[in-house]
Amino acid sequence: MRYLSLGDTDEIAASCHHVTFGGTGLVLDAGMDPDLDGYAAVPPFELLRDRPVDHVVVTHAHHDHLGSLPVLTREVPHAHVHMSRPTALLAEMLLPSSARLQKRRIREGSSDAAPVFDVETAEALSYVYETHSLDTPFDLAGLKAEGPLAGTFYHAGHVLGAVGLLVEGYENGERRRLYYTSDTSVQPQTILPESDVPDGPVDVMLLESTLGADPEAERTTRKSEEKRLGREIQKVLGRGGVVLIPVFALGRSQDVLAMIDRFKRRGIVDADVPIYTAGSMRGVAEVYDKTRESTPRLDPDFEVYGVDQERYPRSQKKKNAALAKPGIFVLTSGMLFERTPSYDLAQQLVADERHGIFFVGYSKEGSPGERLQEAAATGGTMTFDDGPLPVRAQVERFRFSGHAHRRDLLTLVDRVQPRTIVLVHGETAAKEWMRDAIEEEYPDIEVIIPEQGQELEL
Repeated sequence: MRYLSLGDTDEIAASCHHVTFGGTGLVLDAGMDPDLDGYAAVPPFELLRDRPVDHVVVTHAHHDHLGSLPVLTREVPHAHVHMSRPTALLAEMLLPSSARLQKRRIREGSSDAAPVFDVETAEALSYVYETHSLDTPFDLAGLKAEGPLAGTFYHAGHVLGAVGLLVEGYENGERRRLYYTSDTSVQPQTILPESDVPDGPVDVMLLESTLGADPEAERTTRKSEEKRLGREIQKVLGRGGVVLIPVFALGRSQDVLAMIDRFKRRGIVDADVPIYTAGSMRGVAEVYDKTRESTPRLDPDFEVYGVDQERYPRSQKKKNAALAKPGIFVLTSGMLFERTPSYDLAQQLVADERHGIFFVGYSKEGSPGERLQEAAATGGTMTFDDGPLPVRAQVERFRFSGHAHRRDLLTLVDRVQPRTIVLVHGETAAKEWMRDAIEEEYPDIEVIIPEQGQELEL
């Protein structure tokens, strides 16, 4: 079995892996780096030209796992493309949206990189998706496979449709097993239950390590953070302010709406306080509701669209009217990137101490979200389109990660019992902590931190 990391291995960027298993070539995920534009954001698919690619498996619909799929399928048009049904429904919406965004950024002057695919290509791609249910084996054998090769999806808990992948087959006459966790959540979230994994042992485990360098994550519980969020929202609304919650369109936005619905039902937030939403998160909510009886849920009766929502106003006059009374704005993007609804509203709120800006997800170093949190902590200013503004609004961070913290990842190691672990999807410090912890607790397991472009024999 051979492994090659096509994605950046020094940080969390475009997730993409190539595995040769018993003569069959597999590509696991095809992400784009959200911080880069054009082909700089795409994995180096030229490394695949001398390698077999029979099947592509996309584990979920986040941009850093799905975003370059149209480019990859141009390189390997013969490959079968596999994913869960919810991921296919989301991809049908999110990939064309990505193509439109690439064109718009050129038109606005925020990028000079040529689009890597167009809307027509993204829309046509949906006809090749092969979807599979959880816990149901499907064929992954390639043209030169040594024998049968099967894949099985396991609920990953990260976002709707997210799966881990078990691959089982023969290599050199021996039966072997590989498990790829992708992004996973060992604890239940607001809508989705905890992840499931196959019984061990396996020969190889590709293990995510996103929160490996974050000790605070393992000390924080979702229940305590939800209570704190409810209290702080209540305080802001009580002083006549509004709350901005920047969110990612897929996953976090639906979780936040479910929590606010719970706050209203419990009397923490008045039932008549308006909730404003915008953008693709509304389309994502429709997919959440459409699949609620066919995918793992904590409460199959809960509907995201059952939470009363109003559209975020487009005109400044209507925005001013909405800001004149207490309200909650759940808007993308989660990291407050420029030219997004959350960025637009943040610059209108930041200088007013009545308001609150509450981050509920990760903000990458250097992003506007991270810079705003730093400015709030130091009493500084934040530079927006209109120049520097004093940060007087209440700025808080709440930990609602869809990723397993590092101690939970160690429990997965215990359950899956791998002989070899390849650490993926994490910054260098996160992988190093995970390697040291695994080697200390499980000295018989070989732990590998791969380099981008380096092929490894496993």
